Order: sequence, then C-alpha cells, then structure tokens
Amino acid sequence: MHFLSETLEEYIDAHSEEEPQLLKQLARETHLKVVRPRMITGHYQGRVLSFLSKIIAPKTILEIGTYTGYSALCLAEGLTSDGTLHTIEVNEELTKMQRKYFDRSPYGQQIVQHIGDALKIIPKMEEVFDLVFIDAEKKSYNEYLNIVMPKVRPGSIILSDNVLWSGKVIEPLVKSDKATKALLEYNKRLKEDARFETVILPVRDGLTLSRVR
Repeated sequence: MHFLSETLEEYIDAHSEEEPQLLKQLARETHLKVVRPRMITGHYQGRVLSFLSKIIAPKTILEIGTYTGYSALCLAEGLTSDGTLHTIEVNEELTKMQRKYFDRSPYGQQIVQHIGDALKIIPKMEEVFDLVFIDAEKKSYNEYLNIVMPKVRPGSIILSDNVLWSGKVIEPLVKSDKATKALLEYNKRLKEDARFETVILPVRDGLTLSRVR
C-alpha cells in the first residue's frame, strides 16, 4: 500500500540525502539474489534511520532483523567511534552477503552478527543499548519488547518498523491474521505504557519512535 503517490515518493527521494553508493550496490544485489527483496529498507527510510542515529550518537545499537544488512549499515553511520552494533538474523543463508557489505563499509569492525532466534540471544547479552531497531517477525513484536526492556535505560530510543502494516491496522481484522493482531496490540501498548514517549512516523510502512522515560 502506498500512503503517498509514487510521484510524490520520487520527489521526496530526489530532495533527500543521496543514497550512498555502497547501499545502492547492496540494494541491487538483494533484488537480484534474495527472495522478497521488498523487505529491504531502501533509500528514503535508510536515510531517516541514518539521520536519527546521527542525532542520538549511540555507543550501543541492537537491531532485531538484519535481512541483507542495509538498515544495519544506515544505523551504524551514527555510532560513536568506539561504538558497537549488534544485529540478529534468523536466516543463516544471508550471513555472507551481510558480512561482505559490512566489511566494505567503514563500520565493519563495529558490527557484530548474531544468527538465530532473537528471543534466545538477547537475554544472554550484557550490553545496555542506546538505540534499538525492531524489524523482524511481526507476531513477536511484543515479545521482543519484553526482552529488550531490561537492556535499555532512560533516554534509550526504540524504533519499530512496519507498524502501519500496509494499512491493515485500520481495516477490519481478519481472525486468522495474527501479524496484524499483534501489531494492533503492540501499537496500543506503546501508546498506553507510561514508560514510553511514542510517536508514529508515516515513513514507508510506518516507523515508531519510542523514548524510554
């Protein structure tokens, strides 16, 4: 679902920061070689993630859902010089492509890959994260948030992707649609939970910014 016309989206892209050449190459390879390439973050949202990360200047970033590594590279642009980004992906087949582009970037040594179930990996981490980006299995968003909360501090920012879910969040709910049901519950939770300040940005498929109070 396009929330804006394609012409207007093209105008926004053209008048926003340029997409780095390395990310153009990654996007092209993703579309050529990977199933469901539309899952990639893409130019405009990638620049938004980069911009937010640069404003926050995080020392520690956690990303849940690496895919081919586009969003990780965008977020890494805001890392402090001694910072680290931990990114988790369940699909082991994507590891080599991720690492190839990570190592071609200035941030390769700062990006740590984890392969497996985020719900099992995150509780074992000792880091406290300044910035978290949730972009994995939609049905598990509430569970991700639960396990992330002990790993953040007041002032930490939690970004959540796809929260408008192609507009399904305002359509009649189909009983079998577990992903939409989970996102409706998640959006409601972030709005009502006093531990967060939250705004939804109509960026691409919906991006929530939540600040831990």
